[in-house]
Amino acid sequence: MKVVIIEDEKLSAEHLALLLQKTDSSITVVSYIETVREAVNAFTAGLEADLLFVDIHLADGNSFDIFSSVDIAIPIIFTTAFDQYAITAFKQNSIDYLLKPITLKDVQFALDKFKKQQQFSDELLKEKVKLIYSSLNNEYKSRFLVKKGQSIDYIPLEEIHYFETRESISFLVNTKGFRFPVKYTLDEIERMISPTDFFRINRKIIIHIKAIEKVETYLNGRLNVVSKQLTGDACIVSRERVSDFKKWLNK
Repeated sequence: MKVVIIEDEKLSAEHLALLLQKTDSSITVVSYIETVREAVNAFTAGLEADLLFVDIHLADGNSFDIFSSVDIAIPIIFTTAFDQYAITAFKQNSIDYLLKPITLKDVQFALDKFKKQQQFSDELLKEKVKLIYSSLNNEYKSRFLVKKGQSIDYIPLEEIHYFETRESISFLVNTKGFRFPVKYTLDEIERMISPTDFFRINRKIIIHIKAIEKVETYLNGRLNVVSKQLTGDACIVSRERVSDFKKWLNK
């Protein structure tokens, strides 16, 4: 793993590098940077790393000035002797916030946190690639795994009434009205299920064809779907989807 240390105190930088080596011998410090100006120049020139350790107070200013000057997508662990900068630090792409003097335990905890987040990102990427492959080859899911208390169960597609999103969380609602969280976004779910059986009637709802009892005209060229478990705006087919919805019903 490649690490960049941005720190204006040489002894502190060397101490941190030693702690990193003790924690993970595969870590290589590819660059030591002491100032805001040096950091901006280095990243503008294409300096790359897997992780940054960044002291907030540098010789020529505040390290937050680096990120306001150049767009850096590399995860960051901030280090400082002062704790009043925590909120500002976490507005950046921050993994953790370490107060000096930094201990081996602090570094181990921060690196573990970073690795867990990276693992999640890698798994998410693999899942997205799998979804795209399945979509291109018309391979659709036949069931979804859900958690019921302490056990894991599966729900076949024919028992799913609709999918919905609430506050950035996706849910599966079965024909009995039970709601279960699922780990996919609605955009991902759309690619996983057969377009013959399901249709996304608006931004928040994907409904099964068998869940629709009847369709009524509604205001401003929209349609209202009558379904046992849907109420309010969730029932409305958005205007831009009405044409495709009618074609779907007529398949």
